Amino acid sequence: MKVKDFLNKLDIINTIHSIPLEAKIKGISDNSMNVDHHYIFVAIKGVQSDGHNYIGDAIKKGARIIIGENELTDVSVPYIQVKDSRKALGYISKEFYGNPSQDKTVIGITGTNGKTTTSYFIKNILEKNQKSCTLIGTIEYIINGETVKSLNTTPSSLILQELISKSRDDVVIIEVSSHGLAQSRVEGLEFDICLFTNLEPEHLDYHESMENYFKVKMTLFNYLKEDGHAIINTDNEWGMKAAQHLQNKNKHVHAIGQEETNHLQLTEMDGKTATVHFTVNQKESYQISMPIPGIHNMYNAAFAFQTAACIGIDGPFICDAFTALKGINGRFEMTKLSNNATVVVDYAHTTDAISHCLTAAKHRGASSIIHIFGFRGDRDKAKRKEMLSLTSRLSDYYILTMDDLNSVEPMEMLETLEELHEQYGNENGIIIADRTMAIKWAMDHCSEGDWIVITGKGHETYQQNFLLGTQSDKETVDNLIDQQGMKQSYQPILKGMKRH
Repeated sequence: MKVKDFLNKLDIINTIHSIPLEAKIKGISDNSMNVDHHYIFVAIKGVQSDGHNYIGDAIKKGARIIIGENELTDVSVPYIQVKDSRKALGYISKEFYGNPSQDKTVIGITGTNGKTTTSYFIKNILEKNQKSCTLIGTIEYIINGETVKSLNTTPSSLILQELISKSRDDVVIIEVSSHGLAQSRVEGLEFDICLFTNLEPEHLDYHESMENYFKVKMTLFNYLKEDGHAIINTDNEWGMKAAQHLQNKNKHVHAIGQEETNHLQLTEMDGKTATVHFTVNQKESYQISMPIPGIHNMYNAAFAFQTAACIGIDGPFICDAFTALKGINGRFEMTKLSNNATVVVDYAHTTDAISHCLTAAKHRGASSIIHIFGFRGDRDKAKRKEMLSLTSRLSDYYILTMDDLNSVEPMEMLETLEELHEQYGNENGIIIADRTMAIKWAMDHCSEGDWIVITGKGHETYQQNFLLGTQSDKETVDNLIDQQGMKQSYQPILKGMKRH
């Protein structure tokens, strides 16, 4: 790539030194440590650090051109001041990697809940119908059948373009987070299909209000191709607003929900048998036996059905594909115990997601529910009251424990748990600070027909060290099953509930 290939795509404010239009660029980086000779270094202002502070380091390592937002005068190599460095990175990355998505079908999924499950449903359906898929999301990146651990739900535009350039797959499925949209990580991409699953209070510490959160989510549809498809859940008030907004802009909208006027109508959702019936265009009727329980997952299935239909796969083939999906890592993963109790590990970390998760357990016949969960440090403090009030209503017993602490000290979080338990909990709640011991306590005290529902972490590994030395909720459950009868000496902090 030459400099002239991308220069006219930048929103340039000013330049320092003559810009070498014919100069060949060998690489791009937004991290000075990765810069080499004849690279472009894009200085980005991040939450933890400011790339403008590392311009000197990038030049020493051989940067040919620097791009940034600050007004600078003492840069020794050509410097291009732009309005938005993140958008500039997207434009340049697209050119450098030769617009790799142009020959693929690109699907973007946004919304508070359901992105990951929907993405795997779509991938399963398409691959069962001979379409290979790249998946870039929360759990992992899968490209050409090879898997690497996810760095972010939505990686930077530079990484996205590089990943897609390596893909030989027919379809690219991307989970698009609100942070990814706010930080222009999908800049330079064009989407054939965009999905809006739902919107619930989440990340309001970052977005400040639901209206701002909604506006950020809606920017995904700015990247939708002229002939692209928007698929919206209109059984959510924000989905109704989204559908109306997009219809007013003459976008091709497929509404899904329970109303008869929807393009795809969910006509019957049976939580006990985990089957969903829906009708397309008030004509064709279909039934799906769900691989994962929960009414919320039936909506995810409807999204996947409509996405596959937009790509041209016939309804019966879509339904058949669901029978081959066994489950998704950290999404309502069920384990049966020897006493016929059930343990569920789920990523649910919003009030709405937890409600769906606990309700799904009830529908599947739970005689009683023990809910284990906590709150992430430095995150969305406003939703904690609602989460605890909800579980006080829907579960029979709950155990408050630690989630990721981030920068919060353990004793500070413990005091928070105690305050929340006193104010919004009930006598059937306890606090066991160590997460692995909370799980052990529940497994030691459960009976036949009980369901232990562990939410918040799902597929993620622990950030802190816990007494059992395990690295995830699923590993903790599996290890405790393997070591049945093991006695562990510990002093949990117990309040309220007395059982057995």
